[in-house]
Formats: sequence, C-alpha cells, structure tokens
Amino acid sequence: MAGDVRPGYRAGCVDGGELSMGPGRPSKYDPEFAAQAVKLCQLGATDQEIADFFEVEVRTIYRWKAEHDDFCQALKAGKAIADERVERSLYQKAIGYEQDEVKIFMPAGSEGPVYAPYRAKLAPDTTAAIFWLKNRRPDLWRDKTQVDANHSGSVGFSLIINDKPRGSD
Repeated sequence: MAGDVRPGYRAGCVDGGELSMGPGRPSKYDPEFAAQAVKLCQLGATDQEIADFFEVEVRTIYRWKAEHDDFCQALKAGKAIADERVERSLYQKAIGYEQDEVKIFMPAGSEGPVYAPYRAKLAPDTTAAIFWLKNRRPDLWRDKTQVDANHSGSVGFSLIINDKPRGSD
C-alpha cells in the first residue's frame, strides 16, 4: 500500500521509505470570502462572528488573515468603515443633534390614526463629549496628571519624643 495516499494529503518518504501524511487537510478558503468578509465587517461583525458565518474556528480566520493578503485587507477596510460610523455617531451624541420623528395619535371617534411629523432635538451627552475629548485631546483632557518624581533637594525629618506619661503635665 506504499502508493496509496488519501485525497487532499501529500505523501512523503520518511525513515526508510515509509509514507507519512502531509500537513493537514486542504484549506476551505475561497477568494470570494474577502468580499463577504468586508460586508460582514461593515456591519460590525467581530472575528468570532465572521468565523461562525464561514463555519470555521476563529483561529482559522487568523490563519487566513496571515496567509491571504486580500482577506486581511478586506477585514481591515470593512472594520475601518464600521469604526468611522461609530465615530460619527459618538460625535453626534456628544454635540447633540436633530432628527425627524413622527407622533401617532388615535383621537376618539377617528377612523384611523393621525400622524404628526416633527423635528426632535436631542441634547448633547456629557459623557460622550468627555469620552471624545479624552481621546481626541488627551493633552488637555486626560484624567491622569504627570508628576515629577525626581527630587534634587534634601528632605528633613523631625522626631519628637514625649517622655511624659499621659495625664501628667
């Protein structure tokens, strides 16, 4: 049976001519996965969610990123687009914004609902503003302060000993 090799495996000669199996099964990777992955990332999918979509382990996604530059670049591009959407949303929340909304009323004796469109104003969110500023302007807004621990002067100590027992003056 020296000539039999299972499909998808490579045979090699090791130790006096015995056959050994190659480095594993063939990859499930398909170049079309890059286009699918960019769309998933644009929707905010994590590496684990992408692995679930392709029905592979997350470590396979990591391997595909290392082995297939088109796949790696697709993930980066899709994640950048999703990150930009979140950044815009955080900015809008930090400064406040307006949006079109509709109130629906059902007046007594009416045959159907009454729709009242209006423009809602949402106030700025202080937490979002602070988060934005801490990340965009850390030099002015960071929580920690820089303390110079180097001291070139001398430090003096005084020790006062009270020999008298308590209660005696």
